[in-house]
Amino acid sequence: MAVFGENDGALSSPYADPHGEPFLLTRFAVPTRPATFLPRKRLVDHLDQALLTPLTMVNGAAGAGKTLLVADWAEGRHESVAWLTTDAADQGPGTLWAYFLQALCVSGVPLPADIGCPADASRVDPPLLARLAAHLSARDQPVIVVLDDYDRVTDPEIAEQLEFVLHHAGRGMRLVLVTRTEPLLPLHRYRAAGDMTEIRGAELAFTPEEAAALLELHGLSLPVDAVRALVERTRGWAAGLRLCALAAQERPDPQTYLKEFEADRNTVADFLLAEVLKRQSPETQDLLLRVSVLDRFCPDLVNALTERTDAEAILVGLHRENAFVEHLGDAWYRLHPLFGEILRAHLRVRSPSLQPELHRRAAQWLRRSGSLEETLGHGAAAGDWEFTAGALVDDLAIGQLFTGRRSDDLAELFSRMGPEAASPATDLVRAARELSRSHLDRGLTHLHHAETSLGEDATDQWAARLSCALLEALAARLTGSPGRAEMAAEMAQNVRKEVPAHLLDKHPELTALLLTHLGSTRLWAGRFEDARAALLPVASSSGGASTALPREDSLGRLALIDYLDGWLGRAERKAQAAITATERFSLPQPSCFGIGRLVLAAVAVDRNELDQAQALLDSVADSHGPMRDPVTEAGRAIATAHLLLARGNTRAAVEAAEPAVSADVVSPWVKGHGALVASAAHLAEGRPETAAGLLQAVPGDQVACAVEAARAQLAAGEPGAAIELLDTVRPEGRAGPALTVRAMLVRAQAADGAGDSSTSRRLVGQALHEARRERLRRPFFEAGPWIRPLLSVAPLRGLTEGWLTPGPAPPGGPPRSEDQPPPVLEELSGRERDVLQRLAQMMSTEEIAADLYVSVNTVKTHLKSVYRKLAVSRRNDAVRRARKLRLL
Repeated sequence: MAVFGENDGALSSPYADPHGEPFLLTRFAVPTRPATFLPRKRLVDHLDQALLTPLTMVNGAAGAGKTLLVADWAEGRHESVAWLTTDAADQGPGTLWAYFLQALCVSGVPLPADIGCPADASRVDPPLLARLAAHLSARDQPVIVVLDDYDRVTDPEIAEQLEFVLHHAGRGMRLVLVTRTEPLLPLHRYRAAGDMTEIRGAELAFTPEEAAALLELHGLSLPVDAVRALVERTRGWAAGLRLCALAAQERPDPQTYLKEFEADRNTVADFLLAEVLKRQSPETQDLLLRVSVLDRFCPDLVNALTERTDAEAILVGLHRENAFVEHLGDAWYRLHPLFGEILRAHLRVRSPSLQPELHRRAAQWLRRSGSLEETLGHGAAAGDWEFTAGALVDDLAIGQLFTGRRSDDLAELFSRMGPEAASPATDLVRAARELSRSHLDRGLTHLHHAETSLGEDATDQWAARLSCALLEALAARLTGSPGRAEMAAEMAQNVRKEVPAHLLDKHPELTALLLTHLGSTRLWAGRFEDARAALLPVASSSGGASTALPREDSLGRLALIDYLDGWLGRAERKAQAAITATERFSLPQPSCFGIGRLVLAAVAVDRNELDQAQALLDSVADSHGPMRDPVTEAGRAIATAHLLLARGNTRAAVEAAEPAVSADVVSPWVKGHGALVASAAHLAEGRPETAAGLLQAVPGDQVACAVEAARAQLAAGEPGAAIELLDTVRPEGRAGPALTVRAMLVRAQAADGAGDSSTSRRLVGQALHEARRERLRRPFFEAGPWIRPLLSVAPLRGLTEGWLTPGPAPPGGPPRSEDQPPPVLEELSGRERDVLQRLAQMMSTEEIAADLYVSVNTVKTHLKSVYRKLAVSRRNDAVRRARKLRLL
């Protein structure tokens, strides 16, 4: 160790500071790493860049692992490192520079005697610093100096002196600052010149892989998901992870503890309180406690909670000090999750009555700023349900209880609303929640209360009145009441004139829901064209997640109309579009109604794809939501009944044909299809007269029932009556192939019975041409034995090849399935085939992703597409279908 000269003041001992006190050697010691320390190569490699730049700053919050990281790096260097842990108790520049010089000596850096040593604790002569800088600049190899806890150095004079030495030492010194705050140095100049290496809090945070390795060092082995959850909660904070690991070691079930621990009741709380909160002034502590009720905050919002005006400066300071206040951009901040938990716990203990008031102030400020989601959360937390429900209704957002990504969250939030809350808005919310679960009586009671409370003179309550109209339309839909729906639509149309256009644009789901309810009710009434007029604008809209479910619902109902009109291909395309309408937004599949899958099931029956039809019906049953309307139940009844008929279970088919819900008015097409199923059952059992009689009472001019009645008349030996009936309704000019093909076959059978084989063959040929485009098979199976000889000879036989179900299996051969496997509607892409092949090998989603070098989410996307194209909903079904189609 070099001996200091005396030209800058005499020292009683080279081992004494300017106060005459011995140097504290612990301040020169590189900290020892604990046995459970985890070296992190990515950070050590980054620190190696410190040798290339004059200045390196390792800046992070308390417990971020800064000191141990630099200590690990320093111990790994072959050259010596001068280490100095600064101390807030240092009095003046003289003391710090005395320690700085001593740190160089302890590390083995020789210093000439003429540099000297400060004799006055409060000052240091500039020539001393000049001599030190000159000596360092002349070195062949730079000296590495680490100043730990540099945030304790707050004297601007020391910062200026350090900048002087660093600048003039040139390549002779590499300075590493370990700090919680940015030092008072001209960092912008170093950054601009590329002369600075920085490691900040985000980089110091542990990755899930590093956290898992750290837990392993503590004897804890956790699943990947559990580690990720812990990292998310701690934000990868080193001290938090280590303290949690130490606490978990003492628990019988460490995994459960790490998942559910209460931050305010373990050593994490002690650390944060001592290292962060208690270091702040009383005013700042009060601010932190108050903002702990917020997920995010800006200065104006904080001022509203503290009733002060100093929030901006305090928040900037807290963030700069790495005091667990994270900057989100645009003047918004948030607390570290664990710090927030601890502060909320202290707030409950210190001021239990203050929390509701803070939530109320936050809700009021956020409502003025237009942030509805946060407004509702804080209003509910304050227990002010009149305010909270009023905010939802006034924003025209009541439709979000039914659709969009937040519908489940809103339902859960308002489930906490007690009966004591009384206002038109609270009654509207209660009505919406009850109607969404098909609790009609309770829902209508609340709706009536809201309408009564609004009264006649509610001209300024346009938001509430438009919400009433929406709920009236929903009630009309659920009760099958077309008159009520039209009145609700008229009410909505009148109120919309008073509503600011920007609010309607902000909430497109409200209009979409209104039109969907109206269209569904018109569909129930058999007014198909009027229903299309209401449903098409919703189905063709390009809205986001908020309108995805109404769009799915509208497409599904349009698909049902096409199916009822006999257009299977159109119905199928719309139903598939309905199912995929919500996929891109990761919304539940199917929706609460699932009408699209019901239509696909009915189409599959007409194509004689009976296993697929059953799978689709099962998928709807498995995910059947709480809301039930007559149209959906009628669609379920029709698909189920026709499937049972196709399988020969006539009695069960007749029982299934009646929808499981009641309605205010009778639906003509529902009654017609019930009679059609019953007629087909009697016809299958050899009672054609009874079958024909059932269809005579069908209301309206329904082509499907007329064709079935003609078939019954023909079976009863009345071909003239059958043809006359078909000539009356003329299905060929107004219906799709599913009806026209059946009508052609009735005419063909009548011609065959009259001995006119030429006309019969011509009509069967036309029917085959029409049916092949739609893959329509059931009418040919239902036609009876008379058609088989015609189909077995040319040229009609050629028209059946490749799509119509083959005849009986050859002698000794395996029995044929009742289903003809449907072709794939769209070709599978190369990557989809890759995924399908690995699916057949029983590989998990994660294994497929690893094997194909793609993400798990990418594999899930491919699987959804494969399922859709193969018209299945399960893995095993996809593999079976692919093998049937020789894709595997």
